Amino acid sequence: MLQLPPLSLYVHVPWCVRKCPYCDFNSHQADAELPEEDYVGQLLADLDQDLPWAQGRELQSIFIGGGTPSLLSPDAYKRLFHGLQTRLAFARDIEITLEANPGTFEAQKFAAYRELGINRLSIGIQSFNDQHLTALGRIHDGEQARTAIGMAKKAGFDNFNLDLMHGLPGQTPEQAMDDLQQALAFEPQHLSWYQLTLEPNTEFYSRPPQLPEDDTLWDIQEAGLALLEQHGFGHYEVSAHARAGRESRHNLNYWRFGDYLGIGAGAHGKITLPDSHVIFRTRKTRLPRDYLNPEKNWLAGKETVEPEDIGFECLMNGLRLRDGISVETFEDHTGLPLQSISPTLSKAQNMGLLNVDKNIYPSEKGRQYLNELLALFLTD
Repeated sequence: MLQLPPLSLYVHVPWCVRKCPYCDFNSHQADAELPEEDYVGQLLADLDQDLPWAQGRELQSIFIGGGTPSLLSPDAYKRLFHGLQTRLAFARDIEITLEANPGTFEAQKFAAYRELGINRLSIGIQSFNDQHLTALGRIHDGEQARTAIGMAKKAGFDNFNLDLMHGLPGQTPEQAMDDLQQALAFEPQHLSWYQLTLEPNTEFYSRPPQLPEDDTLWDIQEAGLALLEQHGFGHYEVSAHARAGRESRHNLNYWRFGDYLGIGAGAHGKITLPDSHVIFRTRKTRLPRDYLNPEKNWLAGKETVEPEDIGFECLMNGLRLRDGISVETFEDHTGLPLQSISPTLSKAQNMGLLNVDKNIYPSEKGRQYLNELLALFLTD
C-alpha cells in the first residue's frame, strides 16, 4: 500500500554574482538590481499552484538553494517566510537551510537571517587555497572564506555545512588535506566533501583543466576519509559527512524517497498521490525572465514515474546512504512488496554488493561500485 511520505520544500534562487566554470546548476549572472519583490511574489504564486499536493502535511524541512540565495535581502526572506507560513504548517523542529557563498557575507544580513528562523547554513567554501579558488572561478579568496565562517558562528548559526571540493586542477594530496584541516578547525557539524567532476554544459567540460592523476585522486580520497573519521564525522552518504544527529534532514528526505515541493526557476519536485497510486515529478521553467513573466506557466513539466521504475528510483536515492533505506520505508514509499525486487536483491547479494536485513544497504564493496550496483536494478 502506497503511503504518504514526509514533505519538504525546495526554493530555488537562480542568480549568482558570476557563473563558475564547473557549475551545471540553473544559475545566471545577476544584474546590479535583483527583482526581489517580483520574484518572491512569483514564488508564492507558484506555491499556490502546487499547494493541493501538500495534502495537509507539515513541512519537515526547507532548503533554499541556487544560484546564490544569500544575494537576497532579509526583507525578501521575511516576506517569503510570512507567505509560506500562511499557506503551510511548519513542523515544530523544522530545519531551514540557506546556501551561502563567502563573497556575499555581511554580518548584519546573516544575523537577520538567523532571527527570521533560518537555522542552518550551507557555505560554499570549495577551497581555502587562493590559487585553487581562482582556477575554480570563485569570487572569494581564502581569507574571505575564513571570515565568512566566523561571521556565521557569531550570528548564532550552530548548525552549518561547509562545502569543499577535492581533485582540483594542480592540487596535491597535501593541499587537499590542508583544506580539510582548515575546515575542521572551525568545528562544523556537517561537511560536504566531494571530487570535482567535469559536467556537460559547463565551461570546464568544453575546455577541460588539467586534473590530478587517478593515483593522486585515490590518495586524496583515502587520506580525507581517514581524517574525517578521526574527527568524529560519520560518512553517512556518498559525499556527506556529519557529526551524530547533524545529518542534513532535508537531503535525507530526498534519499529516502520522501516528497518535496519545488518552487522557483528550474526547481524540481516529487509528489506522491496514494489514493490514485501515482508518483510524479515536476520541473519549473528555468530562465528567470520566463519565471517572472506572469503570462507564462511556472510548471514546465510533470512526468509520472512508471510503475516499473518506482523501485529503481527509490533505491537510486536510498543506496547513496551508508545505512541504505529500511525495508519498511521502501514498501511504504513505493507501494511495492520487497518480493517484487527479490531476484535483483539476491543477485546483488551474491555479487557481494548489497546487504539486506531490516535495511537494504550497500556493502563496503557496493559503496565502491555504486553505479554497478544501481545498474542491476535498472536492467532487471
